[in-house]
Amino acid sequence: MIGYVTLGTNDLAKAAPFYDALTAELGVPRMMEFDGFIAWGKEGGGAGIGLTKPFDGNAATVGNGVMVALAAKDKEQVQRLYDIALANGGACEGPPGPRGDTFYAAYFRDLDGNKLNAFVMG
Repeated sequence: MIGYVTLGTNDLAKAAPFYDALTAELGVPRMMEFDGFIAWGKEGGGAGIGLTKPFDGNAATVGNGVMVALAAKDKEQVQRLYDIALANGGACEGPPGPRGDTFYAAYFRDLDGNKLNAFVMG
């Protein structure tokens, strides 16, 4: 069971609005905030997401093969999340559409290059 996922950023002030917009669509607020770190989630809810400047002081880098998947409630929300990501500076990694018979997803990157997707099953 995953409790939360943390992604690195080199500019928290610039990156935070991207996640504020995505999580607003999902109905998930900021739940924790410190210098250099913000977390979005709900107590008792699903896995949260954190955004942080690396603790070791080195530059944040993208993990090759790493992706965070955001569970959407329907195909229309997948589309909205994809549109929100691109409108807030994200980059397309694959537009919304079916991937197989029961998986519908859109893929995008945040401002630091971290890969995410929005998906729905069924």
